[in-house]
Amino acid sequence: MAKKTIADLDLAGKKVLMRCDFNVPLDDAKNVTDDRRVRMALPTIQHVLDNGGSVIVMSHLGRPKGAPNPEFSLKPAADKLGELLGKPVELAADTAGDDAAAKAGALQLGGVLVLENVRFNAGESKGDDPAYNSALAALGDVYCNNAFGTCHRTQASMYAVPKAMKEAGKPAVVGFLVEKEIKYLADTLESPERPFVAILGGAKVSDKINVIDNLLGICDKVLIGGAMAYTFSLAEGGKVGGSLVEPDKVELAKSLIEKGGDKLVLPIDTHCGDDFSGDCNKQIVKAGEIADGFEGLDIGPETAKLYADIVTNAKTVVWNGPMGVFEMPPFDAGTKAVAQAIADGDATSIIGGGDSAAAIEQLGFADQVSHVSTGGGASLEMLEGKNFESVALLDEK
Repeated sequence: MAKKTIADLDLAGKKVLMRCDFNVPLDDAKNVTDDRRVRMALPTIQHVLDNGGSVIVMSHLGRPKGAPNPEFSLKPAADKLGELLGKPVELAADTAGDDAAAKAGALQLGGVLVLENVRFNAGESKGDDPAYNSALAALGDVYCNNAFGTCHRTQASMYAVPKAMKEAGKPAVVGFLVEKEIKYLADTLESPERPFVAILGGAKVSDKINVIDNLLGICDKVLIGGAMAYTFSLAEGGKVGGSLVEPDKVELAKSLIEKGGDKLVLPIDTHCGDDFSGDCNKQIVKAGEIADGFEGLDIGPETAKLYADIVTNAKTVVWNGPMGVFEMPPFDAGTKAVAQAIADGDATSIIGGGDSAAAIEQLGFADQVSHVSTGGGASLEMLEGKNFESVALLDEK
């Protein structure tokens, strides 16, 4: 995936139409509660400004279903971007309409304009509205994909717009964020330093089937945690009490156990509770011996030690999904132990987006790992080995 980046272009006097992922969480007063996605876009935006260009940002926020909805306005994200850049950032009232065209046309060198939520347009999700695509493509001289969180999608602003710009002879490149994600996720999977260990948690085997299947062919060890461990336990004939399981995925879990052999490492003990709360009655039992009335809420201490030992000796670690209910002590202990081992180790460490990214940030280890992905769904699909059409169409070096 040797794609041209924004650094390969002469940007003087150019307007860069940049797809970012500003799908940020907001509180009831519409304040941004976690600005990480905006911060991650800053180096690419700043690079354009420092090199004599201007930036027109496209992004989505939430699921407004193809029609304008003030609830999902990008104004809070635009305000946050202005605050972080330390300069005024304009917001267009629409995406590909008259206001966007007027403000983009009037944009001065060094200026930043954020277009209103791309998902306010029905043509965005299908990508089959030529008028919408060409209106957006006309706004910039250069297209830059800096939105890894949506790279697994082929919505208009990710695929049809850069395609139209390329057809018009305009460059279409990746930003520094997407370049970094590809470097860590795709390149690491292609030639990992070994031992290569994957840690997969989360609730459902069904969410991670293809990831487990793909990684069993690449990794030296695949460690399983989270609620999906109980479906594997059921597949081995164990007792799971009231744990969250997928009975219809038991046969699949059996086939993964068979395929994985000693590469697939399952928990040896479980931390259980008789209620989904931090102050419930607790038990630590061997895996597959959860009593009726109890549910597994975390890997047990022996498993945490086993997993930490395996991680300590690894040279490459990929982690996607917590080991237990990490938001609720004491059932955060397994996730903490794994995160600590990753942070203390010297392996190249890649943390998948979503809950894993939230956990590593919450535990204060984000600056002690090699890379925290900005894209939950995108990082999972890359771990599955999928090709991203929205990246594949961009200019090659």
